[in-house]
Amino acid sequence: MKTILIIYPHWHPANLAGVQRPRLIGNYLKQLGWHPRVLTVEAGYFEETPDPDFEQTFSSDYDVTRVKAFKVTKPRLIGDIGLRAFYQLYKKAREIIRNEHIDFIWLPIPSFYNALLGRLLYDRTKVPYGVDYIDPWVRDISNQNNRRAKLSQWVARILEPIAIKKVSVISGVSTPYYAPAIERNFPEIASQLLTTDYSLLTTQAQTLNPNTSKPITHVAMPYGFDPNDHKIKLNNLTYPWDSTLLKPKSNQLKPKIWLYAGAFLPNSHVLMDAFFEAIAQMRQVGQWDETIQLWFIGTGPYPAKRITSYASDHAINDIVFEQRERFPFLQVLNFLSAADTVMVIGSTEEHYTASKTYQSILSERPVVSIFHHLSSAVNVMEDCGADAYTVRYKPEMSHTDIVNAFKEVLSKRLQEDHWQPDLSALAPYSSKESARKLIEAIESVI
Repeated sequence: MKTILIIYPHWHPANLAGVQRPRLIGNYLKQLGWHPRVLTVEAGYFEETPDPDFEQTFSSDYDVTRVKAFKVTKPRLIGDIGLRAFYQLYKKAREIIRNEHIDFIWLPIPSFYNALLGRLLYDRTKVPYGVDYIDPWVRDISNQNNRRAKLSQWVARILEPIAIKKVSVISGVSTPYYAPAIERNFPEIASQLLTTDYSLLTTQAQTLNPNTSKPITHVAMPYGFDPNDHKIKLNNLTYPWDSTLLKPKSNQLKPKIWLYAGAFLPNSHVLMDAFFEAIAQMRQVGQWDETIQLWFIGTGPYPAKRITSYASDHAINDIVFEQRERFPFLQVLNFLSAADTVMVIGSTEEHYTASKTYQSILSERPVVSIFHHLSSAVNVMEDCGADAYTVRYKPEMSHTDIVNAFKEVLSKRLQEDHWQPDLSALAPYSSKESARKLIEAIESVI
């Protein structure tokens, strides 16, 4: 059995979205003939609130080593644990490679500094490595106007070429996440590499990394999902909407909870604004169900205009509630299953592929959603027959067009309660299938 060294600074009990990537892929590696060896950081150095239930979602196959990290200083100058633990991770990784047989190193990012470990370790040990783009490193920040974001992108443009110069596998949740990185850093082979099906490569016909003269390939595989996660039911769970202040009066009907769970993204603002305007217009003509409450949880500390401010703009703030703090992963799955309707407000970017799409469909609750019409998330919704209430955003659409598209799907949702998506159609998007794609890519280059 070959061994893959997964280096990722966070691991359970941290329930950050980034941890899901190596967990979901790693849970199935042993079934594919690869032993998952994990190098991470001791939980005591995490800044996040620990989630003790999260460990239930991890396979027992992992061989995990944890290292220390530099503590967060006061004032807080460096928070990124990938930077605080960079030296410790590098030192321990070299020790592991020296004492054990490691066939491949896999480094999901962010933390973006994590990718640099692959290059440093390759230069020292010649163990091939892969960088996995959970998010783009160099990205468009034209809609942000703060110094921190600009500094981050300046650093990214310097470090990314160094990190992936000698890479063997570039992977990501979708090709548009990493294709620009290939085009920027491998211009002489980009067109050949991006049009090559890695699964058809042979030792006689491979694209070579010009910096190593060794094979290089790429593979896109979504986060996917582990169906076992949705079988875990938590006892004595308190729901966000359980506050006695929000319970209906005796003469009122029980509220119907429409739930959005997850980060509120920079490129979602125009869509949220149109969503709320559509609801406001429907309320004005008596076409809205007044028992509905719109809940947004785990939206995060985003710097721009708040969801509740958009609700106030359209005078629907009486039915919109937001809790920005993150909730543990398993709690979110249980919340989704308890809702009347699940909301997924995607992005105006076509490469956005929300991992929450799978969670939403598997909640077995109707999903009201909007995505760029070219997003792979739309394909997922269509394949499962779960797109009855999906808006397909196109860049040429005006604000009024988006509002009207929302009104159409919302009216349809209010008139129907039939929801039977074909869950078997999700199989190609499972984390097991994503793990298989990654391993095929790795085995094509080692």
